[in-house]
Amino acid sequence: MLSEPEIRRLLTVSRPSRYIGHEVNIVRKAPEDIEICVALAFPDVYEVGMSHLGLKILYDILNRLPWLAAERVFSPWPDMERRLRQEAAPLSTLESRRPLHSCDVLGFSVQHELCFTNILNMLDLSGIPFRAAERKAPAPLVIAGGPACFNPEPIAAFFDLIVIGDGETVTPAICDAIRDWKRSGAESKEELLHRLSAFEGVYVPAHFEPHYGPEGNLEAIEPLQAGKAFVQKAIVPDIEAIPYPEAQPLPFTELVHDRLAIEIARGCTRGCRFCQAGMIYRPVRERQPATICHIAEKALSLTGYDDLSLLSLSTGDYSCIEPLLIHLMDRREKDKISVSLPSLRIDSLSPLFMEQIKRVRKTGFTLAIEAGNERLRRIINKGLTDEDILRTAHLVYRADWNLIKLYCMIGLPFETDSDLEDTVRLAREIAAVGGKQSRRNRLNLSVSTFVPKAHTPFMWCAQIPLDESRRRLHLIQESLRRGPVKVKWNQPEMSWLEGVFSRGDRRLTRSIEAAWRKGARYDAWAEHFNPAIWREAFAETGIDPNLYTERERGLDEVLPWDHIRSGVSKAFLKQEWRRAAEALPTPDCRLGCLECGVCDHDVVDPVFAKPWSPPPIPAAPVSPARTTPARYLITYSKAGTAALLGHMEFSRAFQRALRRAHIPLRFSQGFHPLPKVTFTTALPLGTESFDETMVIETDGLLAIDQSTTELNQSLPDGITVKEIRKLDKASPIPRVKSSRYRIFFEELELRRSRLDDFSARRHFEVVKKTKKGEHVLDIRPLITTLEFSNLNQLELVILHPEGPQIRPVEVIQSVFGLTDSESARLHIQKIEQVLM
Repeated sequence: MLSEPEIRRLLTVSRPSRYIGHEVNIVRKAPEDIEICVALAFPDVYEVGMSHLGLKILYDILNRLPWLAAERVFSPWPDMERRLRQEAAPLSTLESRRPLHSCDVLGFSVQHELCFTNILNMLDLSGIPFRAAERKAPAPLVIAGGPACFNPEPIAAFFDLIVIGDGETVTPAICDAIRDWKRSGAESKEELLHRLSAFEGVYVPAHFEPHYGPEGNLEAIEPLQAGKAFVQKAIVPDIEAIPYPEAQPLPFTELVHDRLAIEIARGCTRGCRFCQAGMIYRPVRERQPATICHIAEKALSLTGYDDLSLLSLSTGDYSCIEPLLIHLMDRREKDKISVSLPSLRIDSLSPLFMEQIKRVRKTGFTLAIEAGNERLRRIINKGLTDEDILRTAHLVYRADWNLIKLYCMIGLPFETDSDLEDTVRLAREIAAVGGKQSRRNRLNLSVSTFVPKAHTPFMWCAQIPLDESRRRLHLIQESLRRGPVKVKWNQPEMSWLEGVFSRGDRRLTRSIEAAWRKGARYDAWAEHFNPAIWREAFAETGIDPNLYTERERGLDEVLPWDHIRSGVSKAFLKQEWRRAAEALPTPDCRLGCLECGVCDHDVVDPVFAKPWSPPPIPAAPVSPARTTPARYLITYSKAGTAALLGHMEFSRAFQRALRRAHIPLRFSQGFHPLPKVTFTTALPLGTESFDETMVIETDGLLAIDQSTTELNQSLPDGITVKEIRKLDKASPIPRVKSSRYRIFFEELELRRSRLDDFSARRHFEVVKKTKKGEHVLDIRPLITTLEFSNLNQLELVILHPEGPQIRPVEVIQSVFGLTDSESARLHIQKIEQVLM
């Protein structure tokens, strides 16, 4: 548990719930049981990292090993970074507050190229040297994995080893070898790395040396260890064989993707030439539908999520998608759990999908058209016609969706201004389709600059220059400035920087370090990205970044990632590049093997779900007790770490606990049904309370003692249900008449003269700042008691009439003239409330 001083400190930063580490379903192990501690590091903010399924999979798999503790750490937001540096406090894991420098392994999940400076920042905050060559015992072994590691060279010097490909089997094997090494104490770190390099998918950067020619071109990548000239990616042949996380850690903070995600398939058979994921995650491996249903049942009951997302690179291609979707909706519609399919291709959308998805609530629809005409879509092997796109838009709007999001790229190979004009034309035609259905229908067009990636057929082509990217984007913006299409775009400078690193080499390492020293952080966030820093860093380190982006590579040129094998052969990629130049399509490999090189047709082969008939759904027993609508008043306390939750975070956590405790909530009607839960007050962030109330409506009568027990077992630390009481059906929802608070101020000096002045007044006006602006409020009539009850303690009673309210911290701050930082040190407890 966090100490009271730690809680007070967290209240000085934004979204303190990011740093609590007391989420439901986390794994904590006794120190005496642990031989190896692995810090799973995500170099982005908590709500992005906790949206990532791969992190949850590794967390679950590693924590199944009784001798290993896998704990999480995320990149601190800038205000938290400042606090850590001011206090000279090391970056630590969430579960045990263990400093990263004292872990055995520090494993980074590298999802994209714009997180590189965050990696350095996390190392620096941990007191760990950046470069592997500079780290000596007892520094942790620093490793990396993730899709951005398929060209690891710009960051290779920072890591002792890098996992290429699927990590589910090789990562536990690495940890097992580290445990043996740690037990023996006989081998050096170099000997350990030599042993680990024999594992499939393990890349030790120190075992390879690049050589550059007199003109700066990469001439060769020399293997320094006999018997390993390249690194073959690790592949899990059948994802059915890998355990799936059911009791997933349940965040308090609202996530970027705040839902239960189930990976129904890995890999894709479509062969889009621009798509790195479609190449590096081959072959396709589908999970069996019965397994998916079992995971959904268990995980929903253990988390309380109300949104289930079926994940795949192309969800509509899953072999049993229609019976699976219908069964999940039939099974969960009564619980108001929605099912979303976030990666549906336009040509796989059907009226059945839309009718099923909207049975509970409408999730968003994004149509990835990628390019504005059929010629360019043939070049990128995206087999869509304009007719397909317009027909799908018509289906979506007709199914009562009033917003469609289009996604397309600029700067694709062989693109001309005529293609951009076709993008504008197609967007207008789609908007016209929506306008015919309803004037409320809208269309958003998101545009980004294409970035060529390693291990794809387009890895040899030039990226368009930054100025050209701006020009093409401006052409689309101006053409659609007036009209029904709203254009959104990614900063071209971000795509430029991503392009530098996506095909970069080890000479960029110094540039990354220089940019970090100049303050580069969170480069994937528009509000933090500063391209001027990067231009200075490149100039300072003698790098011309445009040589990495604007230069077309020769087909026989040595590429920085040539020693990293994705399984897709270079010969196949060359063939696809030539077919792109002729605008020739390549068929889906479900229709027949294309000999791309990934499958050996022995251990590695595509795995497809078998034909499946859903089992019958048992009818719920019907009785008056199960169907009678009822209302209940719940009295509860919120203390300790729970005080770090804002009201929306607390509300979400409590509602998920109600689901886990199987409380049969009633829901509102309409397209977005919400549980009928009413909180009588919204407790301010940082305030503890021992007397809070809420009202819930249920579809059935509760066994009150049993429900109280089950709800307390389901609630997060610091939240306790004290009483559940049935309300009369006709009685109004109770309202709070007054609240009594106890306020501790041990570290502050509050002058009694200011309190005497306040008590003598009939009026005391304060300026309240709200989202709607500032307004003046006379708080004196609202305060019936404000007095010193102890040497470092105040007693405060506030009335709550209709209209504007005052928070206790605002009262104390105004009466005693405290600054914001001083007010943050107050410890406020709500002792009791009077209902009316």
